[in-house]
Amino acid sequence: MRHWTALLLSLLCCATAQGESLRLVTGDDYAPFTGKALPGQGMLTQVVRAALAEQGLGSTLEWLPWNRGYLKTRRGEYDGTFPYVRSPQREADFLYSAPLYVTEQHLFSRTEDRIEIGDLPGLAGRRLCYPLGWQPPQAIQELIEAGVLQRHSPLGLKECAQLLLLQRDDLFLADRGLGESALRAIGAEAGQFHRSTTTLGNNTLHFIVSRRHPRAAELIARFDRGLAALKARGEYQRLIESNLE
Repeated sequence: MRHWTALLLSLLCCATAQGESLRLVTGDDYAPFTGKALPGQGMLTQVVRAALAEQGLGSTLEWLPWNRGYLKTRRGEYDGTFPYVRSPQREADFLYSAPLYVTEQHLFSRTEDRIEIGDLPGLAGRRLCYPLGWQPPQAIQELIEAGVLQRHSPLGLKECAQLLLLQRDDLFLADRGLGESALRAIGAEAGQFHRSTTTLGNNTLHFIVSRRHPRAAELIARFDRGLAALKARGEYQRLIESNLE
């Protein structure tokens, strides 16, 4: 009898662990990474769900404005959020997963007003569009704080693309695929904009869990194991390639 009781308890524990579901939040209109209308709700949404599933973890996903979702996750109202770049301020509040994706940061400007990375220090008073809640690279943040660039922060990158073409802002900064996707979404033609020929370095995007979460270290460790398993059998690369075609 004792043997069967122990076996039943073991099965119940396993069922509970496999049936566990995390409450996640992200933001919309961040193609190709996240978006309600995108296939699978975005490339990195698919990666995150698949990595969690590798560890027997289900998930529910809610959509909020970026800044609100971030703050709610920091307070522990959600188990995790994505995709976010590293910054000293965020690292004080969150634990980071292994990289979900590496982005190449380009400047986008109008064809008749081409702006390159090397031009930035001399662009006093120019208007940089960078969405609310996004953390600029350190070099850009320093130019903003020095007053060289004036930051304008609408809700999303599509707004930045529209404002650029309307000449209400002078440039925006984004991953190559992300920036071109935003411009296509508003009907821009390739001849209307210029993408910088050099990059402002790379950023890594991550799944993050608040340090206030009682199981933060455990969740990040399990997520990383799931992500590593996806990469080991080629599933990660398949997901990435299918979304960037």
